[in-house]
Amino acid sequence: MRIPLTWLREYAQVPAGATAEDVMTDLVKVGFEEEAVHRPSDEISGPIVVGVVLSKEPEAQSNGKTINWCTVRVVPEGTEQTLDIEGIDPSGVQGIVCGAHNFEVGDKVVVTLPGSVLPGDFRITPRKTYGHVSAGMIASVRELGIGEDHDGILVLSTLGLDPDVGSDALALLGLEDEAAEINVTPDRGYVFSIRGAAREYAHATDSVFVDPASLVEVTPATGPGHGIRLADETPIYGKDGCDRFVARTVRGINAAAPTPTWMSSRLRLAGIRSLSLPVDISNYVMLELGQPLHFYDADKVAGEIVVRRAAAGETLKTLDGKVRKLDPEDLLITDDSGAIGVAGVMGGASTEVNSKTVNVLIEAAHFEEVSIARSRRRHKLPSEASKRFERGVDPAVAAIAAQRAVNLLVELAGGTEDTTSTDVGTPAVAGPVFLPLGFTSARIGIEFSQEQIIGSLRDLGAVVEKVDGGYSVTAPSWRFDLVTKEDLTEEVIRLVGYEQIPSTLPTAPPGRGYSRVQQQRRRAVQALADSGLTEILAYPFVSKSSNETFGVATAGQERAAVKLANPLSEEFGFLRTSILPGLIEIAKRNHSRGFHDLALFESGLVFLPSGTLGSGSIPPLGARPSDDVLDALDGGIPYQPLTMAAVFTGKDSPVAPGHAPRAWDWADAVDAALLVADVTGVELVVAQGSHQAFHPGRAAQLSLRTGEVVGYAGELHPKLLAELNMPARSVAMEINAEKVFDAAADVIVAKPISTFPLATQDVALVVPADIPAQTVLETLREGAGELLEDIALFDEYQGKGIPEGRKSLAFGLRFRATDRTLTADEASAARASAVELAAERFGATQR
Repeated sequence: MRIPLTWLREYAQVPAGATAEDVMTDLVKVGFEEEAVHRPSDEISGPIVVGVVLSKEPEAQSNGKTINWCTVRVVPEGTEQTLDIEGIDPSGVQGIVCGAHNFEVGDKVVVTLPGSVLPGDFRITPRKTYGHVSAGMIASVRELGIGEDHDGILVLSTLGLDPDVGSDALALLGLEDEAAEINVTPDRGYVFSIRGAAREYAHATDSVFVDPASLVEVTPATGPGHGIRLADETPIYGKDGCDRFVARTVRGINAAAPTPTWMSSRLRLAGIRSLSLPVDISNYVMLELGQPLHFYDADKVAGEIVVRRAAAGETLKTLDGKVRKLDPEDLLITDDSGAIGVAGVMGGASTEVNSKTVNVLIEAAHFEEVSIARSRRRHKLPSEASKRFERGVDPAVAAIAAQRAVNLLVELAGGTEDTTSTDVGTPAVAGPVFLPLGFTSARIGIEFSQEQIIGSLRDLGAVVEKVDGGYSVTAPSWRFDLVTKEDLTEEVIRLVGYEQIPSTLPTAPPGRGYSRVQQQRRRAVQALADSGLTEILAYPFVSKSSNETFGVATAGQERAAVKLANPLSEEFGFLRTSILPGLIEIAKRNHSRGFHDLALFESGLVFLPSGTLGSGSIPPLGARPSDDVLDALDGGIPYQPLTMAAVFTGKDSPVAPGHAPRAWDWADAVDAALLVADVTGVELVVAQGSHQAFHPGRAAQLSLRTGEVVGYAGELHPKLLAELNMPARSVAMEINAEKVFDAAADVIVAKPISTFPLATQDVALVVPADIPAQTVLETLREGAGELLEDIALFDEYQGKGIPEGRKSLAFGLRFRATDRTLTADEASAARASAVELAAERFGATQR
């Protein structure tokens, strides 16, 4: 919400020297957030004055363009120029070249004199152009930053202005005002108005507040006005879509009359573009009182207005020129011709007010929040009106807002008030809320006096009565968010001041720290980061196809997933069953911005549903659910294991003199998974694997010693990379960290470091080509016995000298004893035992 300070000062005691920053500082005290400062003077500065055109001489140019050589008086006639700036003529008459033609001699215009600065840091200086020295500029609306019109200069008479020559144009056009912008939370919709903002400013500064609604005197109706009927036969959640509708009529207006600058400048600072006088008046009243209005051309409305739900197949051409197919849930404003507006969202084109409109029918209604929100989302029609209706509008201000609009149309558009009026519907009235004695102090933790509690609540506009055991509080009509004693307590401390709550750090219980899983996760995440990977956090929302590709190993196998009831995007309508889709999406975004060498990882939850999701009912408020109910709620939550994944693309390091970077490959993905297991004290078994998201021949299956598969690593499938527009040979890994952590010992005991020397021997075995190297390695490890400290594959060969269908695998074996120096015979014997077991199982022969 943007709050122009001159407007705020009409209803709140804002000090004369206060800036927008000062106002925001005060509003922060009562729970609002600062957003921005809007100050035109930060971009535009004088001398910018009112001038009168004395002469206008058209001059044709060789380029086919015709310019006007003008003389413009910028000081009152009979006086001399007092400004001593280079380029400003002491006589008070400036020579200016102007390319526009929409003005005549005698017109009053805005003149930017040498030394002035326009938006965009456009500095005005004398310059020679078209054979003249142009000492200034006659400004257009766009050049002044107050509109988009650039077809001609701003002639002040078109705004209904006849100011004195030489007067300050910045003050005349409202460019010396400023606005403070604050963030309004959804429960505080009443602050989307100057009325609400001024009330909150008065709370923050303990100053006087004048309610603008109290300054409007509603004309007593002399009879019924335009016919209005509320006919919502299918209310949402049993709540009528419209529970109050006020209609007033103003006749004989001049819709083409100019909007006064005081109004257009305030609207502009508030973020709303000036369009026409009737539209500007409706927006001005909405901003002032918080009540959205809609103006109809009364001569285009056919018969009685009926507020109802849309019929199947019904359509409406809205003010933006689009024909919209309506939904049966849409709340409509209709007449005998059909729909003439989507209630609270946008009006229809058939009854639009234009420059020829003479008679105006004013709508000031109170619509139900859910209906408006659903229509706005359904038709993708965000508007200032719907933003307010969605958050709630004061139903008691409708007649006052309508009267305020009537008064402005009479005053500014020359209309005549029709004293008949229609006011139908009965809004719900808030009931009292009981606030027990001592509840506020007990909940906040500090003592409150009775005067503080009653005074704060009455300052809100609430009616407070002292009753047995506490207070009976009836919230004001604009605070429908105050429905519980907790709400009232929050308001008390908000107005008394959050700074009154002492800052006390809790004392940590002794002997506690991170849980086992927290420690394991931190070790794993730190290890990945230390090895050069960058941690990211991706959205958990993915498409169905992503879940079916990455969430299951076998193509065609359906993956059960949690479907979102209200997704941010229909494309990403499911919770993830794999972390890799989000990682790959972030890698793609980085690639599109020129970052090609990436090593990214994420540690997070995936969602694996099984059985029934959710519960049949929601437990009632105000009481602790039973253990059975809690168990049922817990049973409806999908399994959410902690998972870690990584994606590698490009090279492992930047190019440097004397250094050739290496492309990431499948081994790096496997190493990342092994690192996670290693730092938690778990040994993973790596074997040839198969997963639809990975390359058929370059994928590893990761298993625990028990044989349980916990993940996959390797090169991503080429077709998948092409579909995702990812670099070829990108690699990845994903591992179920929860299962890895569960397999870890409670205490990791470090093995003693032997002081005895190492004995190394190599062996090359010829085995069937379809036997995985990891299987042979595990067999050699088993056969070598306890003297084997480590074993590694260092060569694989198929070709000349090796029989067809077989391959040669070369392993390096490291032997060591903990209590003695091994002899060559002992090491050889262990090696022989390993070879013998491999020969027995696979028919392996030494090469």
